[in-house]
Amino acid sequence: MADPKPTDPAADAARHAQKMAKKKAARDRIMATKAGEKGLIIVHTGAGKGKSSAAFGMILRCIAHGMPCAVVQFIKGAWDTGERRLIEGNFGDLCQFHAMGEGFTWETQDKARDIAAARRGWDKARELIRDPAIRMVLLDEINIALRYDYLPVAEVVAFLEAEKPPMTHVVLTGRNAAPELIEIADLVTEMTLVKHPFRAGIKGQPGVEF
Repeated sequence: MADPKPTDPAADAARHAQKMAKKKAARDRIMATKAGEKGLIIVHTGAGKGKSSAAFGMILRCIAHGMPCAVVQFIKGAWDTGERRLIEGNFGDLCQFHAMGEGFTWETQDKARDIAAARRGWDKARELIRDPAIRMVLLDEINIALRYDYLPVAEVVAFLEAEKPPMTHVVLTGRNAAPELIEIADLVTEMTLVKHPFRAGIKGQPGVEF
């Protein structure tokens, strides 16, 4: 087998620079067509981990930009989470945090109680979304409340379409997002499960799961 031809570092660098220049020119042409802004409906769904984590990342971006924001937790309200400690302890002036849920349905084992908690959460969410001063509202795990029929999907969709202020972002997280919600969303991300430590007997851990 013949030895590979020796490479010319200067020629390689020149080819790379030319290739990247073409990519940048193409990217600049695309970006030149994107000038609009609007408040987005954002859905994080799927079986994989990271739906709420990614949403809280956006909340922290809002805080960093000095943008008022709010969180309504529909299921995990009884949990002592890191994100709740961080926001309430350091950024309460910019981000309201409302933990309305009482745990997953198999923990409460009381459907009427779960429906009442979801309704309280949705009432608070509507109040926050209607406030044009609040730039982003995270509805954490609302998809679970919708999946179990604790809230009517049609009511949530109708409200977002009719009453969300034009520049307010609303983020909805949780598995099994309703097709009607996906239809009206501007941005939908599905987290795909490839591997999860829970299947290997590892429990949820601080800093990773909560």
